[in-house]
Amino acid sequence: MADDATLAFYAANAADYVRQTAGKPDERLLAFLDALTPTASVLELGSGSGRDAAEMLARGFDVDATDASPELAAEAERRLGRAVRILRFDQLDAQAAYDAVWASASLLHAPATELVDDLRRIHIALRPGGLFTASFKAGSGEGRDALGRYYNYPEPDWLLAQYRTAADWGTIELETTMGSGYDQQPTSWLWVTVRK
Repeated sequence: MADDATLAFYAANAADYVRQTAGKPDERLLAFLDALTPTASVLELGSGSGRDAAEMLARGFDVDATDASPELAAEAERRLGRAVRILRFDQLDAQAAYDAVWASASLLHAPATELVDDLRRIHIALRPGGLFTASFKAGSGEGRDALGRYYNYPEPDWLLAQYRTAADWGTIELETTMGSGYDQQPTSWLWVTVRK
């Protein structure tokens, strides 16, 4: 289930959020795309500003851009010139429909108690051999940031255990990086990449 306070934040701040996050794609997206076949079908969970979907489309990928926030979806649609589906993680019901799933700074808003189910749904949505990358803000358990947004704030071991409980992934890799986000606060990011 989507968190009402988090959705309310994005509804009220969609335009400003897009302005601050619409820069160049992260190098991890470029590495993710380089690992795919040229016409791969990609599900993006949490399109936000549409920045990453724009890069995918420019490279010729078949992109299904989605966001749980209608306001962010509308902003991304303006950038992309095409529809962005409004979709919560718990509404994903595709089966073997995608070659890859990209979830940059989105599953970090999934309720901690729902994360295993969300990861299981993603596993089902992927075709055999499918690639899936997601990023999370590291922490020591769920909570809210200074802006009122909900985060699951996982520790690395806990996060990997959620992936392993959800499905039998072919490979699992976790990378920790330092950066920030919309709130401009120093952030330890956990990037998880798996193959089905």
